[in-house]
Amino acid sequence: MNIRDNPALCDKLAAEYVLGTLKGGARRRFEGYLRQDATLRGLVDEWNGRLVPMAEFASASTPRARVWQAIEHRLGLRRTHAAWQFWRSESLVFWRGLSVASLVLTVLLVGVVTSPLLDRPQVDYVATLQDEKARTALLLTGDTARGILTVRLVDHAPVAADKALQLWAVPKQGNPRSLGVLSHQGVIELGLTPGAIGDDVALLAVSLEPRGGSTDPNGPSGPILYKGNWVRVM
Repeated sequence: MNIRDNPALCDKLAAEYVLGTLKGGARRRFEGYLRQDATLRGLVDEWNGRLVPMAEFASASTPRARVWQAIEHRLGLRRTHAAWQFWRSESLVFWRGLSVASLVLTVLLVGVVTSPLLDRPQVDYVATLQDEKARTALLLTGDTARGILTVRLVDHAPVAADKALQLWAVPKQGNPRSLGVLSHQGVIELGLTPGAIGDDVALLAVSLEPRGGSTDPNGPSGPILYKGNWVRVM
């Protein structure tokens, strides 16, 4: 079977590959497809852009002692330093163990995506907005219970003092709806209206506008810099 004939399966496999839940022979076969299929590589890049920024929701956590003991036992590690000095080891076994620990962190990210975002059960919408090169620039979260739309700038090009970024919800029909003008850095909280997350919203976009916002009452007056869409997480 050619998996390219099944777009839904391709998307599912790409998501599981990024999350680390695609293992064994299935993972090796998928990597073989990746080497030959640019479209599939694009899907993997898209899932990386969606999921990696969400790791910022995960607060620092010290693994239980038995977790490290189990890893050491399975890998045949001999502890020569205190647990907090594990980074001092220069053995090949240590670096293999570190790869396992990285896989554990990836699995923890699965929990961030599929659970109610740890201690933030009020977050029920998430969106990553990307530039034309699929680089994530903004992370949006929606809290419908409190009516709050939070915008975090992950990475972006400098904005001139006389310019501003403006966030839009683009419906399937009709003019774009302005969701607010963004500051150039940090975290911004806006009102989350039904017009921002309705079923008719086809796209979220950020345009470059004059300071104060678009001069066109019907939508953006400047170029679109970033685009993305909501993902319902609850």
